[in-house]
Amino acid sequence: MKTLAELKAKYMQDADFEEEYDLLEETYRIAEKVIQARIAAGLTQAELARIIGTKQANISRLESGTYNPTVDLLMKIAEATGNRLEVNFVN
Repeated sequence: MKTLAELKAKYMQDADFEEEYDLLEETYRIAEKVIQARIAAGLTQAELARIIGTKQANISRLESGTYNPTVDLLMKIAEATGNRLEVNFVN
């Protein structure tokens, strides 16, 4: 049986797979930051949703990486959790 690392290394040899993996990595990084900010603010998904005027299911989808948030939504989350949104373009 192969390990996860071995499977990843095998599939990363496929350029299409690697490109899609890289795109999803950013989505999951955003989701992780939202989760960290929410927890640090002491909020549940339902509480955060109520504060920013959305449904808990939307927060859940965002945190699971299956929802692509707008900048407006991320700004609302940042404000609700006592943070500010910062966007960078990196070479």
